Amino acid sequence: MGGKPKLTEDKPADPPGFAEDQAPFRRLRPDEPDDENPEWTDEDFANAKSVRDFPELVEMLQKEGKLGRRPLPDDKRKQRVTLYLDRDVIARLKADGRGWQTRANAALRTALGL
Repeated sequence: MGGKPKLTEDKPADPPGFAEDQAPFRRLRPDEPDDENPEWTDEDFANAKSVRDFPELVEMLQKEGKLGRRPLPDDKRKQRVTLYLDRDVIARLKADGRGWQTRANAALRTALGL
C-alpha cells in the first residue's frame, strides 16, 4: 500500500454563511472579464490623477509611513557608494537612531566645507 500520497484539490469546508458573505468578493478566472474593474486604456492612464492631487490623502499616507517624498530631480539625487568606516564611527552615528546616513552626509559636508 506504499507509494506516493494522493494529491487532491479538496479545500477545507468554509464556515456556515461564508459563501453568502463573500459573494461580492468572488474570484474571477483569469480569462473571465471583470466588468466592475475593466482593464485601463491609454485614455484612462492619460486622465489619471496623482495621489498628490489629494492633499488630505497624502497627509494620511505619510503619517502611516505609506508614502515617501516626491522623487528628487536627477541633479539633486544622492549617489550610492560603498564606504568602509570604523565600527565606533558607525556605532556613534547609529546611536541617535534613524537617519544616521543623513547625519553622516551632513558631517562629511561640514568637514569638507561644503
